[in-house]
Amino acid sequence: MLDDTDRRILRQMQAAPDLALADLADRAGVTPATLSRRLERMREGGVLLGKRAEINWPALGYAVEVSLRITLDKTQGNAFDSFIAAAREVPEVIEIQTFLGQVDARLSVIARDIPHYQQIYRDRILTLPHLADIEALMHVARIKDEEALPV
Repeated sequence: MLDDTDRRILRQMQAAPDLALADLADRAGVTPATLSRRLERMREGGVLLGKRAEINWPALGYAVEVSLRITLDKTQGNAFDSFIAAAREVPEVIEIQTFLGQVDARLSVIARDIPHYQQIYRDRILTLPHLADIEALMHVARIKDEEALPV
C-alpha cells in the first residue's frame, strides 16, 4: 500500500522524470537514502516498472503514424497468439493493444512517408496471420499524450 510519502515521490517523478535522485529526494521532502529504499520497494511491488526514453519519431524521419484496428479470424485456437507474435516482429509497429469486443487488436505503425507506409502495409501487415478485417486510421494530431495520474 502506498502512503503519502510514496505518492509525493510518484508525483515528483511524473512531473520531472529526468531529475537526479538527489533532486528528486529534495523535491519529495525525503533523504536520498529514504528515496532509494522507497523506490526499491515500489519496484519490487510492481508499482514502478522502469524508465523509458520518449522518442520524437518525426525528428528521426518518421512523419506518418497510422492506427490499425484489427479483427482476427479466430476459427483456429492459436490465432490470437500467432498474430501477436508475428506483429511483434514488425519493426515499424511501435505499439500493440488488445481488446474485448468487435476489434481484437490495435497496432500503431510508423513510417517515413505514405509510400513507405504502403510498403509496410502490403509487405508486413497484410501477411500477418489470421487477419479478418483491418481499419486504418491516419493520425492527424496528438491532442493529449499524458500518462501521469493524480497520486
